[in-house]
Amino acid sequence: MEAMSVVEGKMQKSLEAFQQEILNIRTGRAASNLLDSIEVDVYGSIMKLNQLATVNAPEARLLIVQPWDKGQIAAIEKAIQASPLGLQPANDGVVIRIPMPELSEERRREYVKLIGKLAEDSRVSIRNIRRTEMETIKKEQKDGDIPEDDARKLTDQLQKLTDSYIAKIDEAFKAKEADIMAI
Repeated sequence: MEAMSVVEGKMQKSLEAFQQEILNIRTGRAASNLLDSIEVDVYGSIMKLNQLATVNAPEARLLIVQPWDKGQIAAIEKAIQASPLGLQPANDGVVIRIPMPELSEERRREYVKLIGKLAEDSRVSIRNIRRTEMETIKKEQKDGDIPEDDARKLTDQLQKLTDSYIAKIDEAFKAKEADIMAI
């Protein structure tokens, strides 16, 4: 049986992975972290956009990308256009302006459905961690390594930990859903 802190660490990683994935799903508002997942082919290698430029959201419906090397502005613009975000950047040779189009009701519902799927995948991941640890506890109890009372306490602890992480996933899902559906 792994220590509860190790199990909690695994669950925390699953939660963080979910939170990172939903950050990249756009809402109707501009957010500078929206472009964090975009990779740009520059200097003969692939780099993240946030390693090449500063991204700001000066208005609710506008992102400004300010490359540190102005010579890479075309490559950055091309990477933004090629991304699955559906954005149409425009550059003036100094900065790239990205207007954030209004999301249609249908598109909002698609995003909510996608986030729901991601949330369910994360819940399954948490439950798989729990199941693996439950099997370990049962095996150790059967082998006589831990007494029945201790096994029951560990099982209860594990269930409470699982419930708390699933609640955190549900909370993050509801917050993102509300953000997307807000007009």
